[in-house]
Amino acid sequence: MKRLSPVMLLATLSALNGCTAMPSSKVPDAILTAPQTQYDARITDPDSNTALTLEQLAQRLTETDVVVVGEYHGHHGSHLLQSRLQTAMYQLRPAQILTMEQFNLDRQDELNRYLQGETGETEMIEDASAWDNYRASYRPLVEFARRQNLPVIAANAPADVVRCVGRRGPDYLDRISNTLRQELPTDPFMDTLAYREKFMAAIGTSHQADNTMSERMENTYKAQLLRDNTMATRILQARAEHPGHQVLHLTGTFHSEDGLGTVALLKQRAPEISVAVVSPVFWRLEDSKQPLEQNRAKGDFIYFIQPLPDEFQDADREREAMKARFRQSTDKTCD
Repeated sequence: MKRLSPVMLLATLSALNGCTAMPSSKVPDAILTAPQTQYDARITDPDSNTALTLEQLAQRLTETDVVVVGEYHGHHGSHLLQSRLQTAMYQLRPAQILTMEQFNLDRQDELNRYLQGETGETEMIEDASAWDNYRASYRPLVEFARRQNLPVIAANAPADVVRCVGRRGPDYLDRISNTLRQELPTDPFMDTLAYREKFMAAIGTSHQADNTMSERMENTYKAQLLRDNTMATRILQARAEHPGHQVLHLTGTFHSEDGLGTVALLKQRAPEISVAVVSPVFWRLEDSKQPLEQNRAKGDFIYFIQPLPDEFQDADREREAMKARFRQSTDKTCD
């Protein structure tokens, strides 16, 4: 995964009815085949070096309380796998909840109005502040849930609050309304040492002897924790409101891989529930000799996908693009 930067920014549902699961096959790393297109995903069980079909993966997950599927935002392979897995899991266990990082909790009412047929899709996208790639990446998942009358939960922390915590620090939460504060976790910055170390490695400060960061980076980390704790709390709230339902949670892979982030906080808050993590890994030609061995700790199940193309080759243009993105993120004041 690249060092911390702005988030890397569908396909038709596959017909699964009547599919007969073929026996899984044990595939050594050396003969795992590379994904052929940006839509392809090669699913494996890293504990046993077993290659799985999507239907077999769904079967393995049937008794799991919360299934967390990490993604590289905007990657066709991630989103197609999520959509197909949603359908396969539903066929085996129809009591299902879809929870999504891609919607913020303060837009739940706007999302609900769409699910209930009170607004159209464009209205929902505008009113619920859906991500720019909603139509290409998340529409199939939301539409499947809507047609099956399944709950869809806006799981992320409010974007403006996250942004301002990142700028002003955790005390910013003292400035928001009581109503909004009550929707956030009671312990919004719960942490784990391993996640902190991962974050520091991502921003290039992993060799600090005392695990300290600059105040600016510390605030950025607190904003990250606010997202993770909010998602964990929203998942648990959804389970409480819909007893016996299985949760399918979609999130960027940094929030879930290695069992860290949202996953670790979910287990801290509710150690009695079962959680499975399905993590993406880029299949890079230079790593193709032992792709599973290098990545087996990233998830309970791994799916390999093709890397995304580089955004830039020109370093000056990349810097200008980064500056432009930063300027866009500073439009709102936090006073």
